[in-house]
Amino acid sequence: MTTDETELDAGLDLPGDLIEAYSRDGYVRLRSVLNPDSLARYGAEITRLTLALNTQDKPLAERDTYDRAFLQVMNLWRQSEKVRRFVFGRRLARIAAQLMGVRGVRLYHDQSLYKEPSGGITPAHADQYYWPFDSDKTITAWIPLQHVPLEMGALAFYKGSHRTALGRDLPISAESEARISAAMEGQGFPIDETAYALGDVSFHGGWTFHRAGANRSTHPRSVMTIIYMDVDMRIGKPVNAMQQNDLARWLPGLQPGDAAASDLNPVLWAVP
Repeated sequence: MTTDETELDAGLDLPGDLIEAYSRDGYVRLRSVLNPDSLARYGAEITRLTLALNTQDKPLAERDTYDRAFLQVMNLWRQSEKVRRFVFGRRLARIAAQLMGVRGVRLYHDQSLYKEPSGGITPAHADQYYWPFDSDKTITAWIPLQHVPLEMGALAFYKGSHRTALGRDLPISAESEARISAAMEGQGFPIDETAYALGDVSFHGGWTFHRAGANRSTHPRSVMTIIYMDVDMRIGKPVNAMQQNDLARWLPGLQPGDAAASDLNPVLWAVP
């Protein structure tokens, strides 16, 4: 096993105050979780595949709000052994389990998010709108593949917003940006936006509302995300067309009531 691979599996016991902060705020940012040199090597492969496999062919000016936000490619772990090794790393998976307070986690899917120079905002939204699960024991690791200053579109969170149901019926769109941003301000959930250094990783829950600014820099913002779910997750009845599509795409062959455990959802970490 290489040094890079060893680092991806290295254990990290989170202090209780960080776990409490995640429970209270719906997200947490962890500094220097991954080695920057190692991350840059994996990041080069992730970015290469994202540019090669994305199907967006319209200029930015001709795209809608969602498509101006980023290029995206999902389940890159199935396209490259190197990316598979990164996504299957036990260090981040164990952190995810600790934050959620579960005995282990499965992979839901990975998602590369490449915000081009002059790329637009990522509208305010909550991820769990799209997911056909019977609980909210879900969490996303947001892993920048380079330093992300504010002007590049750093991910920002509405602090404590996982405690409100207002806005949970909105897919990501210009409408969600307007309505959710107004709702968060009206309910007193402050937005928390800060730069990321290479090696920093944030984790946010499925119902935590978040957004990102436009990329006002001349450089692309390349990010890898890994979505984890409770190892004991079961499938719920889809409540919208997006959840029905996700059920077919990421949980093939399964039905409501089944364990969320298709061949695409391996266990990435569990208590021995």
